[in-house]
Amino acid sequence: MAPARRLEAGSKMNEKPLWIPSAARVAGHPMTHFIQAAHEATGRTFDDYEGLHAWSIEDRGAFWSLLWDFSGIVGDKGERTLIEGTSMRKDRFFPDARLNFAENLLAGNGTDDALVFRGEDRVSYRWNWDELRTIVSRLQQAFRAEGIGRGDRIAAMMPNLPETVAVMLAASSLGAVFSSCSPDFGERGVLDRFGQIEPKLLVACDGYFYASKEIDIADKLGAISEKLAPRKTIVVPYVGDGAKAAAASHNGVSLAEFMAPYEPAPLTFERLPFDHPLYIMFSSGTTGVPKCIVHGAGGTLIQHRKEHLLHSGNREGSRVFYFTTCGWMMWNWLVSALAGGSTLLLYDGSPFHPHKSIVFDYVAEERATFFGTSAKYIDSARKFGLKPLESHDLASVEVIASTGSPLSPESFDYVYEAVKTDVHLASISGGTDIVSCFVLGVPTRPVYEGEIQGPGLGMAVDVFDPEGKPLRSGKGDLVCVKAFPCMPIEFWNDPGGERYTAAYFESFPGVWAHGDFAEWTGHGGIVIHGRSDATLNPQGVRIGTAEIYNIVEQFAEVAEAICIGQSWEGDVRVVLFVKLAAGADLTDELVKRLKEAIRTGASPRHVPAKVLAVKDIPRTKSGKITELAVREVVEGRPVKNKEALANPEALGEFEGRAELSV
Repeated sequence: MAPARRLEAGSKMNEKPLWIPSAARVAGHPMTHFIQAAHEATGRTFDDYEGLHAWSIEDRGAFWSLLWDFSGIVGDKGERTLIEGTSMRKDRFFPDARLNFAENLLAGNGTDDALVFRGEDRVSYRWNWDELRTIVSRLQQAFRAEGIGRGDRIAAMMPNLPETVAVMLAASSLGAVFSSCSPDFGERGVLDRFGQIEPKLLVACDGYFYASKEIDIADKLGAISEKLAPRKTIVVPYVGDGAKAAAASHNGVSLAEFMAPYEPAPLTFERLPFDHPLYIMFSSGTTGVPKCIVHGAGGTLIQHRKEHLLHSGNREGSRVFYFTTCGWMMWNWLVSALAGGSTLLLYDGSPFHPHKSIVFDYVAEERATFFGTSAKYIDSARKFGLKPLESHDLASVEVIASTGSPLSPESFDYVYEAVKTDVHLASISGGTDIVSCFVLGVPTRPVYEGEIQGPGLGMAVDVFDPEGKPLRSGKGDLVCVKAFPCMPIEFWNDPGGERYTAAYFESFPGVWAHGDFAEWTGHGGIVIHGRSDATLNPQGVRIGTAEIYNIVEQFAEVAEAICIGQSWEGDVRVVLFVKLAAGADLTDELVKRLKEAIRTGASPRHVPAKVLAVKDIPRTKSGKITELAVREVVEGRPVKNKEALANPEALGEFEGRAELSV
């Protein structure tokens, strides 16, 4: 096979775009309407996205104020948009504003779809806007009767169900703080998260479906709820009637029983300060107990309105799908599409069961306009040989978004060759830390192979070298040099802010360092080469792991790979572990071809000293491979929180490998 292509900033092989938006598409896009609004507000002419972005970070107050108005945020904006402090952490956006997150998301009414749900091929139902408002109203009354109010925590161990959305909306309508994880988390993983925040109410399902299997969680829920001791454990039936799980739980009650005393009534919304806590989210926790990251209602709302409306084109009438669980920040991002009047298409279960095309079936049948998924899903679909371009009607799909890990150049090609030829493919990147994106799709720009199109509006993104100097070519750390509204308001139980500062401002004092290894391209786009803390440093040269994955995972014999740097003889050597495809063997000939492809497609410094086979690769609950956990095991150090992994047993294959001692 031919070696994979190496991606370099401005390289000739990427000069031809894979897709160019049509003039009609650009003219009708909300981004273009916003550019006109910015022109009218400022008197300035913005000839391109680069000029608009420059203004959005030069005059942040004017930009975010205009965005509030343009996106139709409901609330009292106040007179002041931005108070600049002495550091990024001390800047304050909309200090006089009052709003309610749920009031903004309950934007629709009537009988049009608000939420559509499919759980593999087992469960299917939908709620219109009136039905959603009815459930939220009844939950709001029930929560209030339990004494829930401002700042109280409600935790949900739930699948991506309509009921989960309703619980979040009811909680935020009262000023309560919502936190979630998926029901496949182990007992320790749930307690490590929710135990820190002491929720007054716990909402959970009775089980879930995955890969055509039914998994009952009644016993696990019982153990968790006994330790958390909430006022009530509210059980949502999914795989059964919920009776067993409710009986096993501390103060257990079914959802129907919990809401039974309350008839639908007009909703009320507690309008609160811009920085009032909305969500508590958690770091992956593979190197210790997860950090509890607190996000504010106003910052989350205005950032998500920007990304949904301007960058993604999601508005009234859009039908928005993102393959996610409630343990991944993309769930929080997805639900915000309601604020624009969009319909949410929710899915729970395996994306490849009971057959490989079930997600494409759903997207086609429900006429999704926005199709979001992970880079791993796209790569798997490519390897399965799926060709929805030939088998499915995806005429409604305007945007395909990918995140979770860098999207390889080959996956870009696959989308345009086998999924849809005329579509905006938006590789996006951000994280739980900001519950949104630093870099993402730009609907007025061409799409180039392997590149994220550009920084988000209002995000002063740059790439720094180790000395903190901006890089215009070459790889460095992704940073943001000015404050933005969706920065976390705090870490839970971090009153002095020391852990917050250490997490983001230690590498480059006063500048947000996001932990991604990145570089600018000749088109003003960005390439993400992996996490900075997983960067390899053989002979002092920084190498991103994504550069290696993009090459070796093109081999038919390789299903997946994970790469680490092993301390060796005073330096670091590259070690590559491969999970082989069915029927493949790691022969000397295959190792030789892998190394040669890496040498040719990347560089001699990328070539691994060792290539070893494993049966499985450890990953987090949100599906990300965990180089750090593997490195800890290889170096003989304990992994501090295996509960954060979806498959912690996989780590055993990396421990005590004789091949790594020579």
